[in-house]
Amino acid sequence: MRMRRSIAVLAGTAALVTVCGCSVQDPDRDGTARASVPSDDDRTASPSPSAPAPARTTTDDRPGAPATGAPPPAVLWSRGDKGRDVRELQARLRQIAWLFDGPTGTYGEVTEEAVKGFQGKRGLPVTGRTDTVTWQRLLRMTREPGEWELYLMGGQPAAAPDPRCLSGRVLCIDKTTRTLRWMVDGRTLTTVPVRFGSQYTPTREGVFHVYWKSRDHVSTLYHSPMPYAMFFSGGQAVHYSSDFAARGYAGASHGCVNVRDETAIASLFAQVRNGDKVVVSW
Repeated sequence: MRMRRSIAVLAGTAALVTVCGCSVQDPDRDGTARASVPSDDDRTASPSPSAPAPARTTTDDRPGAPATGAPPPAVLWSRGDKGRDVRELQARLRQIAWLFDGPTGTYGEVTEEAVKGFQGKRGLPVTGRTDTVTWQRLLRMTREPGEWELYLMGGQPAAAPDPRCLSGRVLCIDKTTRTLRWMVDGRTLTTVPVRFGSQYTPTREGVFHVYWKSRDHVSTLYHSPMPYAMFFSGGQAVHYSSDFAARGYAGASHGCVNVRDETAIASLFAQVRNGDKVVVSW
């Protein structure tokens, strides 16, 4: 009788489990029930209790340093790269006094050393290469550079020449792009960046002609040197400027058209003749 009663109890228990869908939890030795094992349908699998715990990734406590064992941040620009993005990098480094030359648009030794200094100051890996972490840190510390910050020392592309420059021998000067083209019969032979007068001493616009050349001229009004001067309107001339070479567009002339490339202006001086046309336009 007792045997039948035990069998009936066991059968009833099995039926209840089948209907409710519960999982059987066998007690541990200390009497505590084990957690049910997840099914294969679970989105996130739990590690097996017997499996070794995954190794922890340690992090460098320096600000911005990547986690040890993690892939290094992607390099955006490095030595030898050129272009507008490099100009922006250089302009931003200038804003916080890590770079004093340029921008040139070429990632050379000077830019590499500036990036190293910036990285070292902020506890970043000192590589001299601009990676994504370095760039993001620099972006947070600087503002968007203006057009002429990008071309502080010249190098901006020239626009299409003024129609008045398309015939004859012409010094074609564009105030918008701040460039001078030396053109002969519609062909551009040389293009150089130039600087103009300030708002108080503006460079005059119009069509002029070279009327006097003076190789070692010194201004009688300002007592400043004006090498390779080619006068076209009163006291205004195209000439070499050491100040432009040193400071770029951070300065201005007293109305003359300044050239910062001494080799280029020496070559122009040798080619240009008295009577050649000069066009100054916006």
